[in-house]
This record gives sequence, structure tokens and C-alpha cells, in this order.
Amino acid sequence: MISKFLSKLKSILFKSAVTPETPLKKEKKAAKSAKTKTKTKTKTKTKTKTKEINSKKNIEALTTLPGVGAKSAKALYEAGFKTTKSVIAADEKDLLSVSGVGINLVKKLKELK
Repeated sequence: MISKFLSKLKSILFKSAVTPETPLKKEKKAAKSAKTKTKTKTKTKTKTKTKEINSKKNIEALTTLPGVGAKSAKALYEAGFKTTKSVIAADEKDLLSVSGVGINLVKKLKELK
């Protein structure tokens, strides 16, 4: 009884350790992995392009505020103020903490409220 158990155990262990693959299976696996790699690359490229376009549009929208130029709009966007409404509604201290935004610009923005 023990000998049968040991022989089955040996057969299981040695079969699972060495699984012969045919060259055709290897080629199919390689082709599958190549397809998935190209799909993920394409998806990430389109996502980053969309994000870049959206960020440019948002920065351009911020430049419509009085006294806000390209540099200060970019600084505001990077500080987390994505829309003109968020800039207008922001506290003066929060706006002054952004580099490139001075007291005069904050005064102009607060006049819009």
C-alpha cells in the first residue's frame, strides 16, 4: 500500500516538474504576449494624449481670468486649481501660496466675486 502511494507520488512529482511543450505552443504563447503588449502601449499613449489635451485646455481657460498669464495659469493648474470657478472661490491664503501669484493678482481675482 505504501509502495503504491510512493509510486503515485513520484509520478505526480516528476510529471509536473517537467512539462514538455511543443514548439507550436511556444509560438502561440509568444504571439499572445506580443499582442497584449501592443494593446497596452496603445491604450497608455491615448490616455496620456487625452490628459495633455485636457490640461492644455484647462490652462488656456485659466488665462481668461483678468491678470492671469500663461505662467501663472500653469502654476495655478499645477497647484490644483483646475477651473476658473475654483480659482475665484479659493481663499486668498491658498492663492498666495502658489508661486507666481502675487497680492495684486489675488486682488483682481477677488473683485470677480
